[in-house]
Amino acid sequence: MASIFCQFVRPDKLLFQGDVAHLVLVTEAGELGVWPAHAPEICALGDGVVRLQLLDEDGGGTVNIIVLGGYVEIGNDNVIVLADHARRSDDIEPDVVQETKDAAIAKRDAYPPGDHRRAYYDEKIRWCDLLLSHA
Repeated sequence: MASIFCQFVRPDKLLFQGDVAHLVLVTEAGELGVWPAHAPEICALGDGVVRLQLLDEDGGGTVNIIVLGGYVEIGNDNVIVLADHARRSDDIEPDVVQETKDAAIAKRDAYPPGDHRRAYYDEKIRWCDLLLSHA
């Protein structure tokens, strides 16, 4: 059976590496299915879930990875995902994410409206909200 070699990277680590049957990306333009022999392409990731369909010989099943921004390169039956933020859906601890969100809100609100430093915390809050919606 044909497969795609997938590397899924976030800034601090390699999150997944291996052969998959196919994957469905969440892009800025919507979902994009990638099967073997897909045309070369580079696109921007959106916010949502990337679904990796594992090979039957590897036990099958789907690995869901929550992403917030980044890029993907497709070519020669290889996919490299470079995500700004990414976490496997089976690795979300809602209590920890909620604590992180609450702390980010408090830190953001310590800056006056219009202060550019609020943007960092706004993104962190957005990331926490996305994780909580998939927990």
